Amino acid sequence: METRERARLDAFFRRITAQFPAGQTITTLVITHVLPERPAFLRAMTAVSTVGAVLPKPRSIHQPTLDAVRCTLPVHDLTRERFTDETQALDYLEDTAGGQDVVLVDIGGYFAASLDTLVSKFSGRILGVVEDTENGHQRYAALDSLPCPVVSVARSPLKDCEDHLVGRSIVFSTDALVRARGDILTSRNACVIGFGKIGRAIAQALRAQDLRVTVYDSNPVKRVQAHSLGFRTSASTTEAVCDAELVLCATGNLALRHEDFAALRNGAYLGSVTSSEDELELSSLHDLYERTAAGAQLTRYEVTGHYFYVLADGGAVNFVHGAAVGAYIHLVQAEILAATAALSHTRFRPGLHEMPAADRDAIARTWLNHFER
Repeated sequence: METRERARLDAFFRRITAQFPAGQTITTLVITHVLPERPAFLRAMTAVSTVGAVLPKPRSIHQPTLDAVRCTLPVHDLTRERFTDETQALDYLEDTAGGQDVVLVDIGGYFAASLDTLVSKFSGRILGVVEDTENGHQRYAALDSLPCPVVSVARSPLKDCEDHLVGRSIVFSTDALVRARGDILTSRNACVIGFGKIGRAIAQALRAQDLRVTVYDSNPVKRVQAHSLGFRTSASTTEAVCDAELVLCATGNLALRHEDFAALRNGAYLGSVTSSEDELELSSLHDLYERTAAGAQLTRYEVTGHYFYVLADGGAVNFVHGAAVGAYIHLVQAEILAATAALSHTRFRPGLHEMPAADRDAIARTWLNHFER
């Protein structure tokens, strides 16, 4: 990022943190993508908290950016296993922020499995969680009860712009990887599994590039919505993928399980919009299918009589090309900062929450004033 761009972005976040100042002193543990625009967000996070640790999402790391972040903030490795195991999670929290008031900033529901233990046994206080993604929103919503506030920005109107552009970036990266091996997608059959905001954006972008698109979602209301927009729909995952030459999965909740892969058409391309462990049960195939590199970020899975290609090793396809969505990403980052500050004021009771509409309006006005000029 050029010096002028960095200064402009820092100025935007200064305005946000001035509008949403922290209350009491808090420590944050921040799960995040480490991409070139992210240090500005992390610098802003230090204005509302002490950043106890940055935990980079493993498949979305830009190494020069990570090296720069390490110079100013503590960086720890992130694994799903660390926070799934309650003992490991508690030990980590004690070592990192023992006795402190803590806000957990999450992408993907990493803290959900151990949240009860962290809240009840931690030597400090868990003031709450801020969750960024639909996948994570679902993980917290699935808990029987929440022992602390969880503020989700996953369904915020401010994220609609980002989700629309993420859908386009998924299709851009998919097309680029397929073209890199001398193939094209035009006029082929495609399937989108999951018709949330990102799945809808993907389906629309694919249709705009002259693919024939079928949609499957486990929610019949979503299928009706897809049908009303002119997409073909199917009644099952198997039916959806059997004739598709491209399958893009956007559920955040294991779109394809072990038994589903056999239904894939020979030669199909398969991609995900989120972490592979959240979307594709590929590990169950490793003893059955031979895996060979078929090009950059492309793996061929083959067993006698059947083969298909997996993009980006099953991870989010758009991160291959930096997942850029422009300045719109800063709307969501600003809401995460505002939510973190709100938790420092203990504004919410235990449960799943969204930020008030008035706060979102204030963020949108600030963004427009800053980035429209």
